[in-house]
Amino acid sequence: MSDTTWETANEAGARLYQKGHYVEAEQHLRTALQEAEKFGPQDSRVAVVLNNLGSLSHNQGKRTEASGYYERALSIREAHYGPHHPWVAQSLNNLASLYRELGRYVEAETFLQRALKIAEALVGPTHYRITNCLNNLAAVYMSQERYTEAESYFQRSLTIRQQSLGPTHPAVSTSLSGLAELAIAQGKYAEAEPLFQQALEIREKKLGTDHPAVAVILEKYVDLLQKLSREDEAEEMAARAKTIRTKQAQPQPTEVGH
Repeated sequence: MSDTTWETANEAGARLYQKGHYVEAEQHLRTALQEAEKFGPQDSRVAVVLNNLGSLSHNQGKRTEASGYYERALSIREAHYGPHHPWVAQSLNNLASLYRELGRYVEAETFLQRALKIAEALVGPTHYRITNCLNNLAAVYMSQERYTEAESYFQRSLTIRQQSLGPTHPAVSTSLSGLAELAIAQGKYAEAEPLFQQALEIREKKLGTDHPAVAVILEKYVDLLQKLSREDEAEEMAARAKTIRTKQAQPQPTEVGH
């Protein structure tokens, strides 16, 4: 059995996922999982693919599938690496993000605080690798209407990402979008719009205008425009997001040469 077969398929799936080609990404990742499982169902390579499949399913709103992938990946990683490893922190963070969406806030916060503690011990309190935990904790607090805590974590994440990755990195747009959603939750619509505008501009420039991550911002922006009774703009933006989503769901031609 080849140690490269699963890795080649996993890397191909990850590349397609980043480009927004979800159908092809899933095909490659399922192949990678089959190959990785030949090393044994509890092998650490299996957890790598499961995590990617979980993330892909999560981004497509397939929460039941994502939960199964994430939970199995976490179990393998805890058994293989112990409770304080960065791969364990990654799995805790991903699973907590899903739990938040499912309204399981206590579990989500517990997992995220544990993941943050692991990450800070490894890289320090100002490293960009802790920012996913910070964003997800902020989102948990926002869902619970703990707005002061949520803003503190979103701002901390934004500052670290801007300083570490630069002001136009796609990760910065995620923190900006989180702050926009927080402003909306508090009825501060005037504060939300420029944050969405910044986030959208970053994603369009860095990822391309037809990337699924652009559709995510557009869909959130639509909600704001509807609250502001700007229906024509909302309809136009919703139509654009739908076009991106439709294109994303269709198989894309294989790219040869770059």
